[in-house]
Amino acid sequence: MPVNLCAPDPAALLPVAGVELGWAEAGIRKAARKDLLLVRLADGASVAGVFTGNRFCAAPVLVCREHLAANEGIRALVTNTGNANAGTGASGVADARATCAEVARLLGCVPAQVLPFSTGVIMEPLPVQRLLAGLPHAAQRLAPGNWMEAAEAIMTTDTVPKAASRSVELGGLPIAVTGIAKGAGMIRPNMATMLGFIATDAAVEPKLWRRLTGAIAEASFNRITVDGDTSTNDSLILIATAASGMVPIDTADDPRLATLSGALREVAQQLAQAIVRDGEGATKFIEIRVEGAATAEEASRVAYSIAHSPLVKTAFYASDPNLGRILAAVGNAGVADLDQGCVQLHLNDVWVARDGARHPQYIEEDGQRVMKGAEITVRVELGRGSASSAVWTCDLSHDYVSINADYRS
Repeated sequence: MPVNLCAPDPAALLPVAGVELGWAEAGIRKAARKDLLLVRLADGASVAGVFTGNRFCAAPVLVCREHLAANEGIRALVTNTGNANAGTGASGVADARATCAEVARLLGCVPAQVLPFSTGVIMEPLPVQRLLAGLPHAAQRLAPGNWMEAAEAIMTTDTVPKAASRSVELGGLPIAVTGIAKGAGMIRPNMATMLGFIATDAAVEPKLWRRLTGAIAEASFNRITVDGDTSTNDSLILIATAASGMVPIDTADDPRLATLSGALREVAQQLAQAIVRDGEGATKFIEIRVEGAATAEEASRVAYSIAHSPLVKTAFYASDPNLGRILAAVGNAGVADLDQGCVQLHLNDVWVARDGARHPQYIEEDGQRVMKGAEITVRVELGRGSASSAVWTCDLSHDYVSINADYRS
């Protein structure tokens, strides 16, 4: 079961002017489940993306990068689940292109204006004919209010759909921000197997929108990890349709940008944290905060060293306050000149280690009390400077092994 995470209320998901969504049951891997999503965008939308850092990236990622670089103006997104179209060579790229061509034919645009996405099993041929046959059904369902169905259509091992909305006022106009995401395993940023799509009807100059997209990714989806594995297909797409009629934001010092950025960041962080809360087999949601680092990069390195330690993650699953494992992970983060005598460790409200050693007043019962909870904050103070960083992760349970062992059955 996910950690303190429920399915969103469809009524709370705000339509975004200039975005229509449709879905189909194409039978790509399993029958009778939503597995194909089509999104149509208004002409003139600003679209930017951040993609996986995995060098074995999937065919759709290659095509997405190419189409964004062509600067033709993106008019549609198409996503299939059940098959990642990764490790499929030239035929996989051809299948991604064929998908874009069929979407373009249906929606009256050109293939370079379509972004394709896939998620699912790696190194299996994409059943492209089933995908193409499902596209007309998805096109027939295109409507502004289908955000919940869209969230369901991109799920793989997710146990609940992930969607979020915010409304803000910019220059006297109400502006909507709505997003969906999927992901539960193979989660480690740059990016995290995840897909994320966030749209707003605000108007933002394209170059500024691309910079903002990178910043939003860094503050949200690049702060999560479930198992330390970076997927071949990770993609985050931000869309500004300009359909609200507002005067465009075209400079970084426009005060409206901070308001819009805040709403985008809130939606992205809610979606990113939902991925961790729905991590495969997760029973605990854990925030790891590293403070007093020499640089933000150093703080992140230490945080991820803790978050990726199987010994730490299994201890959290067992509610076992074997907290020396956290100090070992700090020391294993590659900070060559770390002074362990300056390191402090807190678990929620419990001061566990002072100046690199067990706090004289720490008792194991207090550590166990914290670790039995579903929400835990690990705070490490390095005593090296003023930089800080935080990441969100989960524990590692028996179910994680079972889910991934049985994934293709």
